[in-house]
Amino acid sequence: MGRYKNGKDVLPPTLLRQIQQYIDGELLYIPKQSEERAGWGQLSGTKARINDRNDEIYAEYCKGRSIADLERVYFLSGDSLRKIICKQQQNARITSGS
Repeated sequence: MGRYKNGKDVLPPTLLRQIQQYIDGELLYIPKQSEERAGWGQLSGTKARINDRNDEIYAEYCKGRSIADLERVYFLSGDSLRKIICKQQQNARITSGS
């Protein structure tokens, strides 16, 4: 979120008066227009890092690494790893057209 802006500095006076009828002197968050909003983790790169990690987990699993070993390496529970592996398998099927 950016810095706060004073409504009187950015809004036309008539619009400011209309908004003041609903919320007068309180803080108001105005979200970005939907087409401008980035998805979770896109701006920070977190989503890409998690996707890369999940690809790596799946590749290691396919090479024969056990869930118990992956738990120690990635500090994730067996249930979390199984979910990641299942999702990666589904993605691989979709990509390969099977």
